[in-house]
Amino acid sequence: MTDKNPSALGIDRRAFMKAGGALLFAAQCPTTFATQTARGETALLNSFVKIAPDNSITLIANHSEFGNGAYTVMSMMLAEELDVDYQSIQLEDAPTRPEYYSPLFGEYLTAGSVTTGSTWLPLRTAGAKARAMLVAAAAALWTVDTTTLTTRDGKVHHEASGKSASYGELLAVIAAQSIEPPESVTLKDPSAFTILGKPARRFEGESKVDGSAIYGIDVKLPNMVYGAIARPPVYGGKVVDFDAAEALSMPGVIKVKPIRAGVVVLAKTYWQAKKARDKLTITWDRGANATVSTEQFYADYRALADQPGLLAEDIGDALSAIESAGDSVIESTYELPLLAHATMEPLNCVARVTDDGCEIWSGTQYQSNDQEVISRFLGIAQDKVVIHRPLMGGSFGRRSSKTADYTVEAVEAALGEDVPVQIIWSREEDIKSGHYRPLFVHKLRACLDEQGLPKAWHQTVVGQSLMQGSKHDPAYMVRGMDLYSLDGCLQEPFGVFPYGTSYQIPNHRVESHNAPRVGFVPQEWRSVAHTHTGVAYECFLDELAHAGGMDPLELRLHLTREHPRMHRVLQTLKEKAQWDKPLGAGRARGMASRIYSVSPIAQAVEITVKENGDFTVDRVICVVDCGFAVNPLGIEGQVEGGMALGLGAVAFGKVDIVAGEVQQSNFHDYSVLRLAQMPVVEVHILPSDEPPTGVGEQATTPIAPAIANALFNATGKRVRRFPLSTQGFNLV
Repeated sequence: MTDKNPSALGIDRRAFMKAGGALLFAAQCPTTFATQTARGETALLNSFVKIAPDNSITLIANHSEFGNGAYTVMSMMLAEELDVDYQSIQLEDAPTRPEYYSPLFGEYLTAGSVTTGSTWLPLRTAGAKARAMLVAAAAALWTVDTTTLTTRDGKVHHEASGKSASYGELLAVIAAQSIEPPESVTLKDPSAFTILGKPARRFEGESKVDGSAIYGIDVKLPNMVYGAIARPPVYGGKVVDFDAAEALSMPGVIKVKPIRAGVVVLAKTYWQAKKARDKLTITWDRGANATVSTEQFYADYRALADQPGLLAEDIGDALSAIESAGDSVIESTYELPLLAHATMEPLNCVARVTDDGCEIWSGTQYQSNDQEVISRFLGIAQDKVVIHRPLMGGSFGRRSSKTADYTVEAVEAALGEDVPVQIIWSREEDIKSGHYRPLFVHKLRACLDEQGLPKAWHQTVVGQSLMQGSKHDPAYMVRGMDLYSLDGCLQEPFGVFPYGTSYQIPNHRVESHNAPRVGFVPQEWRSVAHTHTGVAYECFLDELAHAGGMDPLELRLHLTREHPRMHRVLQTLKEKAQWDKPLGAGRARGMASRIYSVSPIAQAVEITVKENGDFTVDRVICVVDCGFAVNPLGIEGQVEGGMALGLGAVAFGKVDIVAGEVQQSNFHDYSVLRLAQMPVVEVHILPSDEPPTGVGEQATTPIAPAIANALFNATGKRVRRFPLSTQGFNLV
């Protein structure tokens, strides 16, 4: 094809190649293309797709990869419509600019299990419009009708003549002919999919196995130094004075200086910085949180739960129905602890501050927020803050900090230095001084009708708000209530959440108390509010089933008759779990269901319990409806991983605060699930014609109430305070 390439169409090859020779196909969120094309040396912005003369294809990814499979599903969507192998697509992180913001959040943010759903049409449209331009270029080159052309394997083919041209070869034609993207395109019918809906291995999986993957902690820059921070033992504490003489005398130490977070030691290696940090002598002002304790939280929250709260939902007249039930009212209080994120890759950030701006290398879910916070901190324009996003070794919400805490600390450490500075937070630092899933107390009351069905439900939710006082306050704080604290216990859609519990109880009332924000920084944890609302709701629902003499799964089937997707999920769970088949002595089943980010999921567990309280989780059956299954293999992985995180949390996850100090520090006293404790997991993905929805967080919540319910079925003992290890049940 060299004789028909740029020069034959009136374009200078040398100039074309000098300009980079790459054409950027731009897609504006959510589904439209920008109309500008690359000509000469003009760069095209707003782009998701970049094709180079060597036929390489790059996806400009505006979502973060932290084990969620985002890179894989995004590549699959693009590749399907562009007719290329998804594994051949290269990825680079999109710049932090508004054109790359999520259309759902209005920010550059990967969260809420919305990546697949929010990119489903934009990326397929990007691929389809790019393909249309390439086909138009080939038609012009060969003077044939576009309808006679096909695409496959990164080439346009004219079967009648046997001609073909690679995508890279056609770039010059597009430039020379001023071919613009079409206003609209017809996307493939699912029946024609060759990539989407098929099991696909993770895009970045091989690099993670062979060690070539670059995480934030792997970033190495010329002349880079390392920093370790001494933090106050109590949240909100301040440095009164410090003595750095011994630290400064240690090998490799460059500097010791105070920052807002505490005192930072800069050294040639991280180990040198850490060892020197441990030799600092610091006098702390422990501040207002010096007397805070989790036990006091529980006591205060229980007292609040006894008081009327802000009214979130009032369907029917639950109070009157419960009042008239007299002694037959069922009442329980559930208590859920503080939880740490405990990511495998410790928090880290590299920052370089110059007169021209700030450059950051950070594993982050929340680029636009980090950029905004840093620009305010430094007093510079946002576009002067450049963020590079490497892979992340887990997040679970921790890397979406609204305060951008770990990024700010790295930037402050780098201020005044002429070199890049990498700050690494040890796991001990993040568990002791990090952000946590808030502690919650739920008080529930209910009564039953003559058939043993729930007649009235009254729930009071107490805990610290995630959104109060933040920039998200206007959207998430409704009538003084934090919607994120209530997500998962409201029967009807409310505010920003377009779904309810999927259950129908005729009288349903939910109240809320925002507890005082003291003692720690609350932050989203995988599945957010469902990690406490779901546990309390699903456990109490089992209590009502028991009180009414009903099977708990049959009760849920009855309550979801008007929610066909969840009803089908539950019916499938009953079948796949062989729910009615008896188990042997010492064994029991339990189940729970949830709807999160529109996706219904249900789980059943089989456990074995010994007389001393030791138990194993032998089998977990998960049934999920997440709309069209873009990557079934990825869905299985997300469900398994989410379930494992939830299992570890319900078994032994808790953060204790005594006299203002967090007691846990690492995996020896903040336990996470071990490989030997992982059960056999079956994942059943229901076929669906609905658009794809999220699945990253759905499986985290139901495992906890399912196990608590199974333990009751095995032992007759209800667990209402978590984790299970504090109540005499030990996962082995």
